[in-house]
Order: sequence, then C-alpha cells, then structure tokens
Amino acid sequence: QATFHYRTLRCGDEETPVDDSRARGKPMELIVGKKFKLPVWEAALRTMRPGERARFRCDTKHVVLYPLVSKSLRNIAAGKDPLEGQRHCCSIAQMHEHYSLGYPDLDELQKNPQPLIFDIEVLKVEPPGSYQQDPWAMTDEEKLQAVPQIHKEGNELYRQGKVSEAAAKYYDAIACLKNLQMKEQPGSPDWIELDQKITPLLLNYCQCKLQCEEYYEVLDHCSSILNKYE
Repeated sequence: QATFHYRTLRCGDEETPVDDSRARGKPMELIVGKKFKLPVWEAALRTMRPGERARFRCDTKHVVLYPLVSKSLRNIAAGKDPLEGQRHCCSIAQMHEHYSLGYPDLDELQKNPQPLIFDIEVLKVEPPGSYQQDPWAMTDEEKLQAVPQIHKEGNELYRQGKVSEAAAKYYDAIACLKNLQMKEQPGSPDWIELDQKITPLLLNYCQCKLQCEEYYEVLDHCSSILNKYE
C-alpha cells in the first residue's frame, strides 16, 4: 500500500488545479495491484520511493476515467458513499447521472477530456499484511470477512470512550454490508440476511451519534429501522 499526496493540474500555461489531497487534510492510500481505475497512478508509484516527489504529464487516453475517480475521492473526503450515483436506478436518473457528476469542473473535464499533470509525493510504502484496507478497496469476500473484526474494533473504541472513532468503525462495517446488499435482489434470503447484520451495527452507530448530540441523524436511522419492521 502506497500512501501519498497528489495534486491534479490541467495542462496549459496556468496549470489550473483540479484536486489537491493536502487541501482535504488526508493523503491518498492506494493498494498497488488491485486494478485501480487509474492505472497511470500505479505505474507512476512503481517508479518512486518514500519521500520522493515527482510530476507526471499524462496523455488524455490515460486519464479518461479521472473525472469518475475524482468524484469518488471527493465523496470519500466529504464523508459520502464513494459509490453514490453508481447504484441501480431508473432510466431518467441514469440519464442525469450520465450528464452530471455533481461537480461542474468534473462535468467539464468529462465532456472535454484533456491531458493532466499529477504532482505526487510518496509518504510511505507498506508491504502486504501490514495495513488494514479501506472498505471501498476490498473485494466482496474481503468485505464480508472484515465486518466482524471492524465491529469488534468499534466496540473496543466505544468502551474506551472514543465515541467518534467507534462511530467511524461502525460506519465502515455498515458500508461493507450495504455495498454487498446492493448486489442482491431486495427481499431475497441473501438480502434479508445482510439486512439483519446491518441493523445492530446501525443501532451501535446511532448510540454514538446520540452521545455526539447529532439527534436528527439518530431519528432518521431509528425511524427507518422501526418502519422496516412494522
């Protein structure tokens, strides 16, 4: 796993910035060899060492998917679902999604693809087995296997009084199961089984949010649970 900061710039005299991980306060983590949607990043990282900083000018054909990647990373930074907009939806919604990514600058970049510059600084490189993957980077099997451990870590953090950190763990576990559930037919045995695993995690999450005095979110989630079992 490579941990690095990046800046994305448009090619041109002004080199207009598109994204900057430093501005978001958290570096990017990428597991090399996991078929990331932007192979050019993996190729660049393979040539770098920890502590090194370099700029890469990439042709349009290598960065066509960058707007979609950027949208997911921006959603993650904002605490949203990185898969937002990629679920099954009606044809009208799909048409809208096709024309809008929710960010005007990315819409423009998707409409008019162009070469991009990536300014990358590698902070550290960790060997396999020495790090915990983010849920969005896991395979379906890895997500299912990780949930009990993430739940356990959340419980331990809660016992230590680290409520916000515990809520983040519960959220990650819910995200894993929700991602798997989206692939099942609603109401099917597999869908119901996943839903039953989500409910206690969601209640744990609500308990944390209650202590953080985020009452509206608690009401919203608890109401959805009550309505589901009416």
